Amino acid sequence: MKKIIKKMVVFMLLFSLVAFAAGCGSPSSAPISGEENGTDPATTEEINEEGIEETPAGPVMSSKAQEIEQVLMEQLAPLPEFNTGEKIGALIITLANPFWVSMKEGYEKAGEELGIEVTVMAAPTEGDTKSQLETLDAMVARDYAAIVASPIEPFNLVPGVVKANKKGIKVINLGPPISEEALEEAGGYLDGKITVNYEEQGSLAAEYIVEKLGPEGGKVAIIQGIPGAGQSEGRAAGAKRVFEAAKNVEIVSIQPGNWDRNTAYNIASNILQAHPDIRAIFSCNDVMALAAADALEAAGKREGVIILGVDFISEAHEAIKEGKLDGSIAYSINIYSKAALILALKTVQGHDIPDEVYSPLALVSKENVAEFAGWE
Repeated sequence: MKKIIKKMVVFMLLFSLVAFAAGCGSPSSAPISGEENGTDPATTEEINEEGIEETPAGPVMSSKAQEIEQVLMEQLAPLPEFNTGEKIGALIITLANPFWVSMKEGYEKAGEELGIEVTVMAAPTEGDTKSQLETLDAMVARDYAAIVASPIEPFNLVPGVVKANKKGIKVINLGPPISEEALEEAGGYLDGKITVNYEEQGSLAAEYIVEKLGPEGGKVAIIQGIPGAGQSEGRAAGAKRVFEAAKNVEIVSIQPGNWDRNTAYNIASNILQAHPDIRAIFSCNDVMALAAADALEAAGKREGVIILGVDFISEAHEAIKEGKLDGSIAYSINIYSKAALILALKTVQGHDIPDEVYSPLALVSKENVAEFAGWE
């Protein structure tokens, strides 16, 4: 029965997206995962060992990922022309973080799907702002039609963006914000923005924690990322607002973990020593949440403490299934990166674009993690 329902969902979604794009007069509809070569993935699906439906082209996108893709494509309509061979550069933060490794893979996969040439570059570490700017400068010297950039902090890429503006290269800001005020002062601007609501990520995680704590409440802590980074500040602010509004919930610690596993491990260990009755820890990404879980396990205190992260990386997915992590705030990296490239194409091809594009979010917990099989 579930298989039949999934077939119907896939068919209805594909039909609605194609009809939507055609109604908008787009010169080419967005490629939809599993629909290449005119085949219908719903008619050729199989089930792999992990229970994920597959077609000859690969795994079928989960229904939740399909919902997110539909929302993003509606924000981006009318869609640009694809298979035009544009060269687009993507500057991410660092390949030392598994989230950004997945983002690199997402960009490359989307580039092949959209028929464009994509090159992904990154800084050596999470905090190397100088190197990231130097990388952007090197990209500006090449013949990219557009660059999609995710800054380490709001100001480090401003000079590079100004150089791109002067050369006529379109600049799309994905994720953490590049300061538009600083850009304006420097004579620069952004051609487009695509992001997620970072405060909402924090508030979703905190709301789940408060619900699970129940009327008894308890002590909670927040492990931030790099101070000043947009995603770190937003996620921490959203969680803090919910915790402060909750009765019987006390925030006992807010410390920067700098997106680093070892730093977060030490912070969690120190929090546990100072507050052995800690009830929950929210970390501003999954790497630090997993470190916090390791620290509590090492101290024999993991049971009874709620731990949530953000990004829903593959390691977090497995940890939630195994009960090591209580949850994560998810948004599809593959769809997010694909949407960024489509937005870049729209700017290059002279389309009108929205002021800002937002990726929908999903809370993954041990209660619903089975629904996210096949998530990428």
